Amino acid sequence: MSMTVPAVPPRPKILAVDDNPANLLVIRRVLAKLDVDVVEAASGNDALRATLDAEFALILLDVYMPDINGFEVAEILSQEEGTRQTPIIFVTATYADDVYRLKGYGFGAVDYMAKPLDTTILLSKVQVFLDLYRHRVALRDALHELSERNRQLEIEIEQRRQMEQEMRHLAMHDMLTGLPNRALFMDRLQNAYHRTARSGGKFALIYVDVDGFKGVNDTWGHAAGDALLVELAGRLRSALRDNDTVARLGGDEFALVMEDLEDLEAARRRLEDVRVCLEAPMVHRGDGDAIELAIAASIGLATFPEDGAEVDALLHAADQAMYLVKRARGR
Repeated sequence: MSMTVPAVPPRPKILAVDDNPANLLVIRRVLAKLDVDVVEAASGNDALRATLDAEFALILLDVYMPDINGFEVAEILSQEEGTRQTPIIFVTATYADDVYRLKGYGFGAVDYMAKPLDTTILLSKVQVFLDLYRHRVALRDALHELSERNRQLEIEIEQRRQMEQEMRHLAMHDMLTGLPNRALFMDRLQNAYHRTARSGGKFALIYVDVDGFKGVNDTWGHAAGDALLVELAGRLRSALRDNDTVARLGGDEFALVMEDLEDLEAARRRLEDVRVCLEAPMVHRGDGDAIELAIAASIGLATFPEDGAEVDALLHAADQAMYLVKRARGR
C-alpha cells in the first residue's frame, strides 16, 4: 500500500542588503548556523528585484547605499501588497537618535542594528523573526487548507443537492416521457381541487387511453411503441396551458387536469383540442423505412363540480366516461 509523503516546507529566506561585500560576508557566516537561505543584494535596486522573485521572512537592510538608500527601499516595499508585511531590520554604522529611528519606523522598520554587527544579537533577533514567520506561514497554510476544504464541502453539498433534486424528479416523473407520474398527478389534482373549491370555479379531469397500442408493440416492436408514447406526450403537453397538467399514469394511459374553465362548453372545447392533436398520424423511422402510425384514443371527460364534488368521485366519473367511449368504439 502506497503512503503519501508529506511535502517538506521550503526553507525560509532572508534578504541581506549591503553595498559592502565584507558586511555581507559577516551576515552570511552568522546566518549559516540557522536553517535559512540567505539571498544577498549589493544595492537597493538589487534588493527590490530580489523581492519580485521570492518571499522573505526578514530583510536586513543597510541604510546608506549609493543608488537608493534603505529608507527609500523600505518605503517602496511598504507600498507593495506582497512585501508590506515583510519585517525590516535597518543596519547602520551610526547610532540613530529618536528622530532617525522614527523615520525608519515610519518606512516599515521593526528594529535597528549597529555596525559592526554583534553575532549573538544578530542571531537572537533573526531567530525571533524566523519563529514569527514560521507561525505566520503555518497559519496561512492552515487557512488555505480550511478554505479549500470549505470549497470542496460546498461542491459536495451542491452535488448532493442536485442528486437529491434529480432523485425527487425521477420519483415524481415518468422516465420515458418526462411527464408527471401517477403520484405527482394525484398531488396536482388535489391542489386543483382545493384551489377551485375555494374560488368557486370549474376544472376538468380528462382520461386518455390509446387504442390499439398493444398492436403497435406486437407489429412494429417496443421501440415504435415507446416512440408513439413520447410523441403523444409531446402533443398533449403542447395542447395545454402552463397552469394545466398532463401525466402518464402507466402503460398507454394519460390524464389531464385543465384549470380555470369558464363553463362546461369551455371544457368540451378543450377536449376537442386534445382529440385533434392526437389524431394526426405519426411517422416513426426505425431501422428500415419510415412507418406511419395511425393514432386513436378513447377520451373521457369529467368536470368539477358537475361530475363529482370530491376527488374520488371525479376520478371515477372520468374513468367511466373513458370506458363508455372505448366500449362504444368496440376497443
